[in-house]
Amino acid sequence: MCRLTASADIPVVVEGVAGARGNLQRMKIRRLLYLSVALGLASSGLFAQETPHAFVGARLEICDGPSIEDGVLVVHRGKIVAVGAADDVQIPGNAVKVDASGQTIMPGLVCSHSHIGSVSGGDSSGPIQPEVRALDSINGRDPGIQKAQAGGITTVNVMPGSGHLLSGQTIYMKLRDVYTMEELAVRNADGSIAGGIKMANGTNPRKSVPFPGTRGKAAALVRAQFHRARDYQRKVKAAAGDPEKMPDRSLGMEALIEAMEGKRMVHHHTHRQDDILTVLRLQKEFGFRVVLHHVSEGWMVAKEIAAAKAPCSVIVIDSPGGKLEAARLSLQTGAILDEAGVLVGFHTDDGITDSRLFLRSAALAVRAGMDRQKALQAVTIANARMLDMQDRVGTLTVGKDADFVLLSGDPLSIYTRVQQTWVEGLKVFDLADPKDRLMATGGFGASNDQAQSMCCYGQGGGK
Repeated sequence: MCRLTASADIPVVVEGVAGARGNLQRMKIRRLLYLSVALGLASSGLFAQETPHAFVGARLEICDGPSIEDGVLVVHRGKIVAVGAADDVQIPGNAVKVDASGQTIMPGLVCSHSHIGSVSGGDSSGPIQPEVRALDSINGRDPGIQKAQAGGITTVNVMPGSGHLLSGQTIYMKLRDVYTMEELAVRNADGSIAGGIKMANGTNPRKSVPFPGTRGKAAALVRAQFHRARDYQRKVKAAAGDPEKMPDRSLGMEALIEAMEGKRMVHHHTHRQDDILTVLRLQKEFGFRVVLHHVSEGWMVAKEIAAAKAPCSVIVIDSPGGKLEAARLSLQTGAILDEAGVLVGFHTDDGITDSRLFLRSAALAVRAGMDRQKALQAVTIANARMLDMQDRVGTLTVGKDADFVLLSGDPLSIYTRVQQTWVEGLKVFDLADPKDRLMATGGFGASNDQAQSMCCYGQGGGK
């Protein structure tokens, strides 16, 4: 899916909606471009978008201020370098101009809870497995990633499932046009891979022993594990770097310590109001930062959530027919939590909500009474804050990554289509490209290229 627009050995072209996939050689060049950005190389032959691109004539939904009619967005070397009204922005003389008249440009969407990439977490050996990394199970070539690009999603928190009290470490990804986890992963300042930790309560982790059979036992197991992590933490500090005094290394304990020290966000699956309050008690006891996910009954305890200063990642459409915990899910949850002072984001939980329909969550929330600007922020900057990425993504702001989406119209209209998706100044989706259109609209081959039926369990099977 290579769509390079400028480099030392590729001619600069005027970008419209039309595009074409590159061959293997250009895919290799694309990877070099991304590598150059990651390493901060200034080599003109390797740097993404050596020539500035100016998108003109569009309505800009910047998401941290009023929208701008007849706006200009200038991106260069993977960053936003100018944004504003046409009369206020000086376009560089060497810029490639992209006519976006009649379209809307908004920040790339940020999904705070997804399962794209065929991700897996812990197994049936136990209910608490913090040492497991989503990083090690994601298939970078999974078509779900391309479908998310087609939905305008540029940043995503990919999580293990919720069948465990603690199912493992999540990973924050940029949906670049690459295939390996090293290329997709968001990096911390020290070069480590960014992510949180996934926890859950309620009915999902209730199973036969060694899993808990009751809500009370579930909370007890979690408390005991965090107390063990505290003991491990004290031993490590007491050792003061002396290898002879260090306890036997525990990857799981290290992950929990990172959570208690605020270095790793806890992303907690919870639906019922009583389960939500249990999470808040655990947060208070152990001091970890937490994002409450789903919160089907969050509207019932909005005051308590606000008092705890716990952000909420809300699912607008869930499956109440098969999950009694979601029976009292309300479209008004976003509006009620926001009014109470809670930071509200939306998520897909893909495949519960198809990534291609993510903007519908914001639209439904507005219909249920949520402020329009807050709803747009709930799929952009609010989620970026929940991933500690607010300085990089979530708004059309000078200095942030050039992650943005071109839309055919109002982001909240059911008739609006994602036209293009850009990540760090490179186009990763173009509706005018027939192969991309297939990922956007479905059809044979759009999502089942690795299905069992393509191998040997039905049509197309080997003989």
